[in-house]
Amino acid sequence: MVSFSGAGLSAESGVPTFRDAQTGGLWAKHDPMRLASPQGFADDPQLVSQWYAHRRRAIAEAQPNGAHTALARRSEMIHVTQNVDDLLHRAGAKQVIQLHGTIAADRCHASCGYEEPIDMTDPPNLRNCPECGSQMRPAVVWFGESLPNSAWAEAEQACRDCDVLLVIGTSAVVYPAAGLIGLAKSAGAGIIIVNTHQSDASSLADVELLGKASEVVPAILID
Repeated sequence: MVSFSGAGLSAESGVPTFRDAQTGGLWAKHDPMRLASPQGFADDPQLVSQWYAHRRRAIAEAQPNGAHTALARRSEMIHVTQNVDDLLHRAGAKQVIQLHGTIAADRCHASCGYEEPIDMTDPPNLRNCPECGSQMRPAVVWFGESLPNSAWAEAEQACRDCDVLLVIGTSAVVYPAAGLIGLAKSAGAGIIIVNTHQSDASSLADVELLGKASEVVPAILID
């Protein structure tokens, strides 16, 4: 079994989703092109830095919920996630593939290769890369950027090889990540979907369970 998760996995921990206008989705309140794109960073790097500092402090205060904990207890599982938070890691999960990068680190915007972890309770201000002098930025994938090659290759392999793909809390509208569900399905895996509502992936489900991830996931993975 491999898990594939989206923002709904962490929503119960207090981490806002991106597209749900009724529950405070981030993109219902903010323009993603201003705050999560290379062009937005070029136009106003200070604004982007301040917004990510706010998000980082909020994530630092959040705690893993029952779904994170249940997934982490299954040490044999690979966890492919679209989330940039560190809640799976803090729950104790070891095999985590973060397709969209991590908000818990900064990297050089010029892609010289320099990257460093940051303290999310006290995020650094906008600063220059110590290696090449370009600006540092969150180590996340922004709109218009490609997914990391190594993470994508690992995720494809995991989904192609799994017997069951447990899909948790994703709207399944962000590609190419959402295509991993179809990849697993075409390779013969059973698809179990856990979500609070039906999604674009519902038609691929062998089993669809509607409810809170913190309640449904532990029930699925009970020893």
